[in-house]
Amino acid sequence: MREGLHISLRELSTVDRVGPVMLTCDLDALPLTLEPDRRGTIADLVERIAEERAELSRKLLGPGALLLRGWRMENLADFMSVVRAFAGERPLFGYAGGASPRSALGDGSYSSTDYPPHVALSLHNELSYTAVHPRLLFFACLQAPEAGGETTLGDSRRILHAIEPQAAARFKQRHVRYLRNLSPFGGAGYSWQEAFETEDPVEAEARARAMGASVEWQAGGWLRLSQVRPATATHPETGEEVWFNQADGFHPSALDPVSYAQALAFAGSEESFRLGVTYGDGGEIAAGDLEEVRAAVRNETRPHRWREGDVLVIDNLLVAHGRRPFSGPRKIVLAMV
Repeated sequence: MREGLHISLRELSTVDRVGPVMLTCDLDALPLTLEPDRRGTIADLVERIAEERAELSRKLLGPGALLLRGWRMENLADFMSVVRAFAGERPLFGYAGGASPRSALGDGSYSSTDYPPHVALSLHNELSYTAVHPRLLFFACLQAPEAGGETTLGDSRRILHAIEPQAAARFKQRHVRYLRNLSPFGGAGYSWQEAFETEDPVEAEARARAMGASVEWQAGGWLRLSQVRPATATHPETGEEVWFNQADGFHPSALDPVSYAQALAFAGSEESFRLGVTYGDGGEIAAGDLEEVRAAVRNETRPHRWREGDVLVIDNLLVAHGRRPFSGPRKIVLAMV
């Protein structure tokens, strides 16, 4: 067995060499980077992960994001072998019921998002608006964009601490109610059929209720979902409280002026927008509280510039993620456990 990775994150300097890999860690930045001294194969990486899964998982708890760079990953099958090596016995997590347009690629993998290239995605924790959500996210770069397209990262612990205490307290005391209006029309990624990966309304409703949502079928075959969730979460291993909601992203004020006008023309009112949010008791979220959250998110956003072959492992509670606009082809794939 090769020498293990036995350095505490608090003991890491800017660069530490451990056996055949180099760990790079700026404790105020994301992610922690592991790369071989010389370019390795996916088989090498899978073997190393299998041998040192517990230690790598422990190290992930510090920064919350781990970058595996410098191994020859060439296709989706290579990526999924890395995912399964890291996941061990834990099953893959499906995206059925998610709010983002996303394509299933097979073998439990998805496109990272199907939003158009010009759209910037703010930091968020995957599926924080549901009662069930993945613990680990695995992203991989099969094709890096010509320009832009960084996946942004932010420490959810630091985001919570950066929000003005009274604003954070209102969210924590009143919780967050998420509202979604899913169309019966496919093609844009926003229909209930696409969201729940089924053509059967009974199955879609069952999957929605399994996520903790209340369901209301409306005229014309529209599906309206409502779900109240806490604004923060406690990490099951570290005991740390983290900011864990998407109130700022679901609120209509998150839309740029052109998108807002288009949504209003299509829906007729904010109540019928695809996404909406209130406090858990139904009260409107104050604009000042939303700006407190957005300011904290902006200040904690760190960009990760992709190289082809990168694999990024994220603890979904500890680290939020987003995306910057880009030009040229970009292929980032996702799997979850």
